[in-house]
Amino acid sequence: MKKTLALLLALIMVLALAACGGNGNDTPAKTDEPAKTDEPAKTDEPAKTDEPAAQPSGDKIDISVIAAQYGQKTTQWWADFQNEFNATYDNINLNVEVVSWNDIYTVVNTRISGNQAPDILNIDVFADYQADDLLLPAQDYVSAETYAKFYPAFLDQSVVDGTVWAVPDLASARALYYNADILEAAGVEVPTTWDELKTACEKLKAYDSSIYPWGIDMTTDEGQAAFAYYIWNNGGDFTDADGNWTLNSAENVEAIEYAIGLVNDGLTNSDPANETRYTLQDLFGAGQLAMMIGPNSIPTYIAVDKNPEDVINYGTAPIPTNGGKASVSAGVMDRFMCFDNGHSPEKIEAIKTFFDFFYEDQRYSDWVLMEDFLPATSTGGTIVAAADERMAAWVDIVGSCKFYPTAKAEWADVKQGVINVEQQALLGGNVQELLDNLQAEIAG
Repeated sequence: MKKTLALLLALIMVLALAACGGNGNDTPAKTDEPAKTDEPAKTDEPAKTDEPAAQPSGDKIDISVIAAQYGQKTTQWWADFQNEFNATYDNINLNVEVVSWNDIYTVVNTRISGNQAPDILNIDVFADYQADDLLLPAQDYVSAETYAKFYPAFLDQSVVDGTVWAVPDLASARALYYNADILEAAGVEVPTTWDELKTACEKLKAYDSSIYPWGIDMTTDEGQAAFAYYIWNNGGDFTDADGNWTLNSAENVEAIEYAIGLVNDGLTNSDPANETRYTLQDLFGAGQLAMMIGPNSIPTYIAVDKNPEDVINYGTAPIPTNGGKASVSAGVMDRFMCFDNGHSPEKIEAIKTFFDFFYEDQRYSDWVLMEDFLPATSTGGTIVAAADERMAAWVDIVGSCKFYPTAKAEWADVKQGVINVEQQALLGGNVQELLDNLQAEIAG
């Protein structure tokens, strides 16, 4: 089931040739996005897809970085960072190229195919690159002082064969959002269990049938997140303690049947297979959706371009669970990784300097707050919580949430597989049979 880089690159080159004869609107969409499902909407700023990797410049040590574009401020932030870094270290020439999420996979893999892999890459997935022996272990290029700052749960998500291959950049977590005014008017308490959630949805529907009680996104954009919300809060998981896939476990089947049941009972948005989280956030911000699960970025998102009096009165709470199980928040993170480009010892030290500079506590916290994400370091968490009271509760959540098993090479297939299961179940498919088939396909 392990993908080879050669196959991926071949496909990319075929698509690139086909695009040359198109109308210029055929930019590949990001399709492998476990860490991009819960951040503020990305911009579509065109990428500099023809810019080569940094070339040697005199006696300086060149470091090339490809960084993902998170929002309107990302490019300028990295430009300022590059200037400050190069002014501080006159023996290093840092070149940072910011690429939109729509283009970054094509850009990176095209560079790799031309033997121009960047020294450092900021992206979400890493397993395919590691599987093709392209990466260095994280502790080879990150100093011990900086390495010690990361939340252990974050580092665990980048472990293959006992080795950490990437370090966390930004993170986000999920919680239940509810419209406090609507729930109060309908006489509904904030639900903590699945039984309470269904009862609350029924009361909300009876109170005002024009308001959607509950939001579900089972689209190709974020269906894997919905799968995680329900299985994790029913005691299920993608894998067992030994890392074996358990996609068709009894807990998982029950969880997805429950979610599909809410849709079939008319208690959710009308088209979960096509209405993304961003559609749900729009509905929630407009007061047309009573409850949804969403990331810490929603407070900013729903207040954009609104007068204070027009911003809804909302609250957050733990995600409802089945019975007395502990509530589980879903965490998502992006990463930095270092390609094994035959670096000299001096180059490795320069790369360590880059990471020390980036993760300096105040600078890193400013980056996190600017992008409206959560920090991946404990020291950054302390600063962010003190700087923004709204973020303090989320900082407590993010250090202990669960993550997708993105370190496993099969994750891309599992991600698409669980989305397919959900969408077929929405059309009437049998959840048990669908998950049995997926388990057989993934695990053999």
